[in-house]
Amino acid sequence: MQPKNYSSNKFQFARCIDFLQKAGQSEFGNHFKVYPADYEIIFKILAYFFEDEKLCEQYKLSIRKGLLLTGPVGCGKTTLMMLFRHFLHTVHKYPVKSTREISYEFLDHGFSIINKYSKAHFQRYQVQMVPRTLCLDDLGLESTIKHFGNETNTIAEILLNRYSLFTNRGMITHATTNLNPDELENLYGNRVRSRMREMFNLIAFSSQDKRS
Repeated sequence: MQPKNYSSNKFQFARCIDFLQKAGQSEFGNHFKVYPADYEIIFKILAYFFEDEKLCEQYKLSIRKGLLLTGPVGCGKTTLMMLFRHFLHTVHKYPVKSTREISYEFLDHGFSIINKYSKAHFQRYQVQMVPRTLCLDDLGLESTIKHFGNETNTIAEILLNRYSLFTNRGMITHATTNLNPDELENLYGNRVRSRMREMFNLIAFSSQDKRS
């Protein structure tokens, strides 16, 4: 049963949980389950995507920032970020892209890949640039790849470029990671870590691996 304090003027929490359950089973199989232990995190993310300003203020979430979901392997970070797209209008939907896949794209195609995941795009039917939302999945699991002898931390460069568009154009970036803040800083450096603090709302899972 839904706890009574999970209430919002922008959405009905129980209906959203039911929708996530059905959408998850349709997309991932009948074994999919929404766990009550994750209700509070799901409620926070719904408040963010439905732009419930009162709840966002309560949970210290900024609508102008993206989401950074952290937690142990298998806790459901990626799955939820894939499912929450169903609540968004088409213009706000985002692809979920593995950082490992991006690093391998860089190996094949070079520095054009950094630009590919950093830039805004033209809105259809209008001559204007629209910031493109992106969810970077599994930050920190990618490798530093060399392209023709040039060693580049591809994801760090993408994050720096997207930070510039975040400050200048309001571009939103979401991400998931198994790493803690210190591990992220060791991997990407304090310059990127500092900018990530500005770019992301941090939401941490405490639940364990749900994979069977």
